[in-house]
Amino acid sequence: MRHLKAHRKLGRTSEHRMSMLRNLAVSLINSREERIVTTLPKAKELRPFVERAITLSRKANNLEGDDTGARALHLRRQAAGFFHAGNMQAAALSGKRGQVRLPRTAGVAALKRLFDELGERYKDRPGGYTRIFKLGRRAGDNAELAIIELVDNQGEREAIEAAKKRKTAGTKKKKGSEAKSARSTAAKKGTADTSAKAADKTEDVKSADASEAAVESSEETAAVETESGRTEES
Repeated sequence: MRHLKAHRKLGRTSEHRMSMLRNLAVSLINSREERIVTTLPKAKELRPFVERAITLSRKANNLEGDDTGARALHLRRQAAGFFHAGNMQAAALSGKRGQVRLPRTAGVAALKRLFDELGERYKDRPGGYTRIFKLGRRAGDNAELAIIELVDNQGEREAIEAAKKRKTAGTKKKKGSEAKSARSTAAKKGTADTSAKAADKTEDVKSADASEAAVESSEETAAVETESGRTEES
């Protein structure tokens, strides 16, 4: 039975494993594409680890009341434990001749981005801030690789906007083709109506010519009969 075996040891001691998860969390938060490639077991262990820190930033962003500042500071200090944040008590001006110190570690930048940007992005999202994609196995040691990324990242938003533009362009193109087909149908219909009118006019002309020919033939017949009657009387 797997009692008290909730996590993977990953072949490391507790200190080494915690340090590795902190490094992975810092890399994921600071990544420009908001994704990193690692092995599948590490990605599955990193997911709940980093999502707890994001939940703290989301709670700090949704605070209300008079003591908002103190409670937000408490949540920020709790989240700092998920990163290698360096010496938080270091003086800002401790270099030579009052020079400003360089940023302590990447963990400080990750903590700042976590509370300034990600907390606002996931303000209305109750969990599920990351996703994992399997990449297959790595050549060499045959380790199963995976991508772990933050949801609603910049690449995903750009893909959604591009899909919307393609859909809008397709709709406009479809409407244009429908209008073109309607115009061609109307043109064909107008041509057919013109041809029918011309045929009717031709038939009328033929009928008129036939009527005139019949009248002329009847007049000629009457004249012949009159001449024959005169000849018989004489």
